Amino acid sequence: MAIVVFYEKPGCSGNARQKALLEAAGHTVEARNLLTTAWERAQLRSFFGYLPVAQWFNRNAPKVKRGEIVPTDYDEDNALTLFLNVPILIRRPLLEVEGVRQIGFDEAAIHAWIGLRSASGEDQETCRGRDVCPGHYDEYGHACKG
Repeated sequence: MAIVVFYEKPGCSGNARQKALLEAAGHTVEARNLLTTAWERAQLRSFFGYLPVAQWFNRNAPKVKRGEIVPTDYDEDNALTLFLNVPILIRRPLLEVEGVRQIGFDEAAIHAWIGLRSASGEDQETCRGRDVCPGHYDEYGHACKG
């Protein structure tokens, strides 16, 4: 089984479900905070592979949902600059196993890559909302006070 470095937004129920699927398949999950990691540009870029830039964005981020940030308006350089300043905009989780990196939680792709016990058939990337994912972080990815 694999050791999976799992960059998440702490407190997110979606990330908790994803980690549980990995652990149920026998993998060891090393959770890290996506929002407080001191990212270097090239390191962050390495997770996105050949995906189009628009697919790098967290579609559930408040600014994206409100249309203040339109992922298709960004090129690679501008998106990376934005992510380094506002990491809540990065699609998650970011996953790394033995130096291989990827973004998002596509169950079929992860099963082919490292194996999952069984696919649930549910969308494992969509956040269930603020009622389930309490606002531990604001829309900029900063920890909330209180």
